[in-house]
Amino acid sequence: MPVDARGLHGLSCRKSAPRQQRHSHMNDIIWRAIKRTQVPAVKEPVSLTLEDNKRPYGTTLLPWAKGKPLAWDVTVPDTYAESRVADSDTVSTPGAAAHQAAQHKIAKYSKLASTHMFYPITIETAGTRDDMAIELVQEIGRRTTVITQDTRVFLFQHLSIALQRGNAVSFLNTMNTE
Repeated sequence: MPVDARGLHGLSCRKSAPRQQRHSHMNDIIWRAIKRTQVPAVKEPVSLTLEDNKRPYGTTLLPWAKGKPLAWDVTVPDTYAESRVADSDTVSTPGAAAHQAAQHKIAKYSKLASTHMFYPITIETAGTRDDMAIELVQEIGRRTTVITQDTRVFLFQHLSIALQRGNAVSFLNTMNTE
């Protein structure tokens, strides 16, 4: 596929291996952080919804809030994708692309609402986060601090570094290496 001079194609291309690695790495950061709160969690749980086989990246095995386990899935919408740039909301409102992607994830996993607390962790390629992602990351940080007595959790920073590294690899992957 032709790539423009800016090299942004790799950030959103569904066939981009680095894009998938970025997604998995960010999900793993959340999984490890949740485990640090001494709440057991599993990756890629099977059979949460029997009808459609959709599954979030992870879920806790114990209740997280309101008597329900937590389920989460990271998504990274491309801030610079043509479809986003053409949308007046995403151009004029910071975080609009993240918010739209979060709403899409909530709709995708709507059947889990009766049994799980679902949080989409949505961070745009430019780094803007959706409010639900901020809320969950802050809660994980609070719980980690209570358990470890260490106030230096740095979860936002870990996610930001994973995003930047993943973006850099995706960007460099679009360059002609001949």
